[in-house]
Amino acid sequence: MSFLRATFRISTPLRAHPRATCISPGTPQNDDFHVLMFGAGDAMFGTDEGPWNISSKLEHRLGPRLKVDALIDFNGPRAEGRLTTKRESFVHEAYNDTVVLPDIEEFKRRVEAGILKEPRAIFVATPPQARGGLGPDNNLEVKINELFPNSAIFTEKPIATGIPADQSVGEAKAVGAMLATQHKAPISVGYVLRYLKAVQEMKRIIKENNLTVMATNARYVTAYEMALKTDWWDKTKMQGPIIEQGTHICDLSRYFGGEIEIETVAAHSLEAHEKPGHLSKTNYDKSAVLDANRIPRATAASWKYESGAVGTLLHATALHGKDYAIEIEVYADGYQLILSDPFGSPAIHVRKPGSDIAEIHPTPGDDPFQTEMDTFIDTVENVDPAVKILSSYEDAAKTYELTWAVRKSSEESTKRLNKKYNRV
Repeated sequence: MSFLRATFRISTPLRAHPRATCISPGTPQNDDFHVLMFGAGDAMFGTDEGPWNISSKLEHRLGPRLKVDALIDFNGPRAEGRLTTKRESFVHEAYNDTVVLPDIEEFKRRVEAGILKEPRAIFVATPPQARGGLGPDNNLEVKINELFPNSAIFTEKPIATGIPADQSVGEAKAVGAMLATQHKAPISVGYVLRYLKAVQEMKRIIKENNLTVMATNARYVTAYEMALKTDWWDKTKMQGPIIEQGTHICDLSRYFGGEIEIETVAAHSLEAHEKPGHLSKTNYDKSAVLDANRIPRATAASWKYESGAVGTLLHATALHGKDYAIEIEVYADGYQLILSDPFGSPAIHVRKPGSDIAEIHPTPGDDPFQTEMDTFIDTVENVDPAVKILSSYEDAAKTYELTWAVRKSSEESTKRLNKKYNRV
């Protein structure tokens, strides 16, 4: 059932906020922009499953200035295949000299030898279990800071998927604090929905009307037919859909509602073995996932914000086809603000004092992924001091903490019920 009410009125589409085109004195805008990429997977090079594609947005922003010096990935043949595709396209000049390397240490050796350039920016789209921590297998950000403290960092969300949970969250926060105090260049985390025109309009309405948020209500329902990666269906690999995917609306909830009293988080899940959790259209290798490791089919959670406001969340793996069902409602005295379809045709639905009819403001052509990339590059090149990155590493660590709190609470609830009813 949709969160949207049947009574509404179509209003004027939102226009993009004007972006500055002035160039700060001394900012090179015609020089080559040297880049290091981590990860040859879908987040970096695109997929039919969704619009995420870091390389495409980077190419669009920098054009012929882009020079990708190296691609680091544990799967060399896959990385070479990605580069072959790029070299056969109109953006081939950016990748003609790209080398595939096994690790950042080898890249550093080549930079010191004068073979490769020190990168202006490093783009990280490795599996999250390989980053966001302090151990030898997941301390990528620590290594980047040690070897390239002057290179900007763009990293995908979530910032980690480590275990045990408390240790992983603590380490992610420590990494964030280290970067905030030691790293000498901009850092952005890919919580792309913050960059939607509709989201920024909702923030503007709240600010200009001096509103205090009372409640948030978020929903993220996955269309699962195209989810082919076995690891995604195994909660021991990617730590489940709340941490890997629902993190987007957990982050938006925090963006609107503020900091959360983590101890108030309470959640329940529909598990895969329960009758309502049967899915008829899965296309992954089910034999590769143990029954005990199968992801929950739905999770409902609630919490209290430090302000006193309340928040709720529903994540489900339920729909067929390709389009997800995603909405977030924000309530304040006299106001209902709803963001709908953020990855498809985003719109903001506004009900305000003086009318029971919600006005709908479409945002045709909005591309938050491009806005996010443009903001990052503009910040790196100091194009306009007014342009601000919307998701810092320290802030992203708090979203990561929330997602783990939801998962842990839901699992504790499942254990209590299993014990009560003598379930295996």
